[in-house]
Amino acid sequence: MNHAAGTDDGARIVGRDRELTLLTGLVKGLSSADPTTELPGTGVLVVTGALGSGKSVLLDEACRTARAAGVRVLRCTGCEVEAGLPFAGLHQLLRPVLDLAQELPARQRTALLGVFGLDGDAEPDSARNPLLTSLGALTLLSDLAARGPVLLVVDDAHWLDVGTLDTLAFVARRLEGEPVAMLVAARDTSVPAQFAREFPLLCVDPLDPADAGRLLDLQPEAPAGRARSRILDEAAGVPLALVELARAVAGDPCAARDSLPLTDRLEAIFAQDLPALPPATRQLLLLAAAAETAELPLILSAAAPDTTPADWHPAEHAGLIRIDGGHLRFRHPLIRSAVYQSATYAQRHAAHLSLAEVFTGDPDRRAWHRAAAVEGVDEGVAEELEDGAGRSRRRGGYAAAATALERAAQLSPDPADRARRLVRAATMAMYAGHPRWVAEITARVTALTEDPAVLAEASLRAGWALAVTTQFEGSLGYLLPLADAATDENPVLALDALATATTPAYNSGEPAHREKILRIAERVPAQEDDTDRLWILAGTDPLRHRARALALLHADRNGTDRNGTGRDSAGRDSAGRDGPAADEGSGPVRDRPLSQLITWGAAAWVLDETGEAVQLLSGALEHLRRSPTGGANATVAQALALAQYESGAWTAARASLDEAYRTAAEGGLENVVAGAPLLGATLLALRGDSDAARTAVHRAVHGVDLPACRSLQVRAHYALGAAAQAEGDHAAAYDRFRAVFTQDGEPLHFHASDYHLADLAAVAVRTGRAEEARAVLDAAGRRHAESEVSPRLAALVDRAHALLAEPDDSERHFQRALARPTGDRWPFERAQTRLDYAEWLRRRRRATEARPLLSAALEVFENLGARPWTERALAELRAAGVNATSAPGRQTDLSELTPQQLQIARLAAAGLTNREIGERIFLSPRTVGFHLYRIFPKLGVTARAQLRDVLPDALREVPGA
Repeated sequence: MNHAAGTDDGARIVGRDRELTLLTGLVKGLSSADPTTELPGTGVLVVTGALGSGKSVLLDEACRTARAAGVRVLRCTGCEVEAGLPFAGLHQLLRPVLDLAQELPARQRTALLGVFGLDGDAEPDSARNPLLTSLGALTLLSDLAARGPVLLVVDDAHWLDVGTLDTLAFVARRLEGEPVAMLVAARDTSVPAQFAREFPLLCVDPLDPADAGRLLDLQPEAPAGRARSRILDEAAGVPLALVELARAVAGDPCAARDSLPLTDRLEAIFAQDLPALPPATRQLLLLAAAAETAELPLILSAAAPDTTPADWHPAEHAGLIRIDGGHLRFRHPLIRSAVYQSATYAQRHAAHLSLAEVFTGDPDRRAWHRAAAVEGVDEGVAEELEDGAGRSRRRGGYAAAATALERAAQLSPDPADRARRLVRAATMAMYAGHPRWVAEITARVTALTEDPAVLAEASLRAGWALAVTTQFEGSLGYLLPLADAATDENPVLALDALATATTPAYNSGEPAHREKILRIAERVPAQEDDTDRLWILAGTDPLRHRARALALLHADRNGTDRNGTGRDSAGRDSAGRDGPAADEGSGPVRDRPLSQLITWGAAAWVLDETGEAVQLLSGALEHLRRSPTGGANATVAQALALAQYESGAWTAARASLDEAYRTAAEGGLENVVAGAPLLGATLLALRGDSDAARTAVHRAVHGVDLPACRSLQVRAHYALGAAAQAEGDHAAAYDRFRAVFTQDGEPLHFHASDYHLADLAAVAVRTGRAEEARAVLDAAGRRHAESEVSPRLAALVDRAHALLAEPDDSERHFQRALARPTGDRWPFERAQTRLDYAEWLRRRRRATEARPLLSAALEVFENLGARPWTERALAELRAAGVNATSAPGRQTDLSELTPQQLQIARLAAAGLTNREIGERIFLSPRTVGFHLYRIFPKLGVTARAQLRDVLPDALREVPGA
């Protein structure tokens, strides 16, 4: 398709000045970059538009501009048939430079070449890690860019395989500092999720009437009169329709007498040249359309024996295809579609069978072509697809495996086999981190089988899919009946379902759900591995079940069991699972199954064993970073961020929540997509950036049904209350903190609400509403009397009592809160109590006693960067007779570093090289160096060796470094 004033390269494109300016600027930014100086920011642009809007023309022009400027261009185009082949698009993109892969680190080389089947010496499972694959692609491109700037051009991204899309998105997020830019084009209704939210979009709109008329005038035979008016009306500014309708009218002027084809009928235009082509040419075009490969030798191998390369000439002369260097491209994807759809079923069937014979050395493509040729069902082909899914899984292509298993299920003659393959497809989609896909697949299983085991697994997968979104009711609707039915015959399955159900029940906060989970759990006898029961008890009621849950946590971590040996009767580890060890390093998380670390860490966080939670969840996340389970990465990173925040590691928490959000956004885990930014908003508020905090909260909860997700509702209220408190608006803060309790003083959320009792008390005494707050506190006291309260919550309750008590009665509550030896585990909360107590002392003319408390509080506030609290502590110190000023030099201010820069600084301070850092956090060595170049002036250092001296003690040690 040509929207220009002719067919020569460089001809002017009509009506796209704005788009061309942006694309030219992107290319010029690459070609003018000096690799010895600070490089431009990430250059990624997603070009979207309707079918026929001219996206490919714009990409062609960008390629010409880039090549003219000396920029290396790598290009790939998505196609429908290869969408089921893992990493097919990535292979197309990198094939011209794959020789550079030999220079990659061994693990990256093995992973990258392994997904293409090009590393014959690799172990069967050595290429399973998609993160290493993505890092290998990034490093290869970085090495290529060291020789000169590179432009990556990705067309028809909506037809690329998921593995390629995930890898390209991974690379796109890490191009900062690299002389590499990426252009991605997709239909506006089918923009891949990997590129739909994070990157700038360039929308290619229909041409306005004036430009549409100019484009018609530039055609070889410009339409006139009624034909021109009809084309302008019905094309509606779509360049493809304008050009092709003008060609149709020029070829047959009578066509303008009737309604012109448009939208769905437009494909017929592309087939109008086919009948005039020789049969051998039409057969070649059909084979090319069915194969969706650009490699001429393969297409010719599938053709009739008497076919010659000259048979392509009529199609080239008609402008349907372009052949260059042994590769074929259709002029537009719709031409390929028209060729394929205009063929008879028998012709398509024969084409796919011929192609299947050609791909004897590529069992995956052979299976797909055999599947396309199947009439009805075929167990043999289904088995081939299932085998291909296994190969995709071993290469880390879980999405491709799910696609193959879905197709295998369609071809399965036996409904039982169909159901089994669908459940396997759902499992692969779960590992790929796509909950909505899982839900779609599992919804088809129930009508196919009555096998209780298959139905149970389908319900587990469906429950997981809804649990990681915010559809908690739907999730529990799958999981609770499953657990209820399995308590006697399959207690392990029952506990698995109940543990999965505990997470949505915790997030929803609905009492009835938690009570039902507990009633079912009581019917399940104790197991050799009771790790699931630990989370059930802790996640449903951490106050009432604290003692029992702690006993299970510590028993599990000490390796004890009913045999007293740390091994069960089957010889497995004390978790009763055959899963991989979470970490091969030293320390208490060594040789523990990953599932144990996650469960222990989550339970420890809920039980206020915060330091233990940080340790366990850090170990789990370190392992997950080397695996493709995106859903687990996001949820564990968010839990770790919460524990780090509560333990006073705010900068580390910010890095973890950033990782959680990025991973969740890619997989559609809605609960984390909302929850991680809420914690970020809280940190902004506590550090004094109230406007940004409010903006972050409103953006995070947009579209979320907060009453159905009370954990998020409480966190949103607190972030907004903290923002108001930072500005001195105590009345607004009171309204927010009061909203985390009902009108009757009951907690809005059974676990999260009570941690804000002291916050409520602090603003209540400043707004004259102490009596109302006291009623809420009294109600909490009655609840806590029936439970075992954690030391952390007890200290917060003591602080609330101290603030709301009669003046003469406050001191004993302050002293009791500060006397708890574990209080320093939560430094911000203890600093708040010290500040409140010091204010009380100073107002009673006991300034000498107040000063050390204020100094200790000030140090914590300064270290955390809590500016409003720092200012308040300084004011109190001055009122207590101390000539106090803030001491920013006491601790390095890390607030200017992004989470990624902080991570790089920590790893560099630990002695890792740029290449080692890049392998660990999935960046190229060049990008790591670029970030260090920016980090040094922010931290006031000039050399790598100085980093360790300026980082706080808590950030100096890096696990595994």
